[in-house]
Amino acid sequence: MQPKLPAIKINKRPTHDPQPASLMETKNLTLQEKETLLKLARQALELGLRGEKLPPLESVAQTPLLQAEGTCFVTLTRYGQLRGCIGALEPYQSLAEDVREHALAAALDDYRFPNLRLEELDEIKIEISRLTVPMPLEYADADDLLAKLRPGVDGVVLKEGLRRATFLPQVWEKVPEKEDFLDQLCQKMGTSRNQWRRKKLDVLIYQVEEFHE
Repeated sequence: MQPKLPAIKINKRPTHDPQPASLMETKNLTLQEKETLLKLARQALELGLRGEKLPPLESVAQTPLLQAEGTCFVTLTRYGQLRGCIGALEPYQSLAEDVREHALAAALDDYRFPNLRLEELDEIKIEISRLTVPMPLEYADADDLLAKLRPGVDGVVLKEGLRRATFLPQVWEKVPEKEDFLDQLCQKMGTSRNQWRRKKLDVLIYQVEEFHE
């Protein structure tokens, strides 16, 4: 059975210019910053499910890294089972705002699940995957692609025309074989499972910094 896997939310960049994303590439989050982001995600769920507005981020003690451009996937689980997962691949707002937006989107906008109910909230665990910027992976052919993929390390994006799909690095735990990983990713993209063997697709890879409650 194909595992349920994260949806991609595609957003346009805002007209303002947040701090550069280069900070995301050079620094890991501190324990305190991770705790802050998890609290922001939890608050977004609590207030959002009640229909209340989120407070301005200026009221939260933020570090330069949380204020810098960043992007993430937020995963919600209930009793160990996936309950929602949404994120974006390219940074377009501050990391703190990105976490809040995708936490609420995972609860309400993941088409694979009914909207999260307020009474479920105490049973929900939050996981945040902070992404590096996806980079093109150069490869010669299908066998070379298999050789260059790093299970458990790389998240993978496949692109063909307007179609694209991604699997987070965590998906390797459920789909450890490279061929099966690419087959399922092609299927998720809406093409035949062996499209990666039949045609040279655009491939990008990224890594994540994962933390959870």
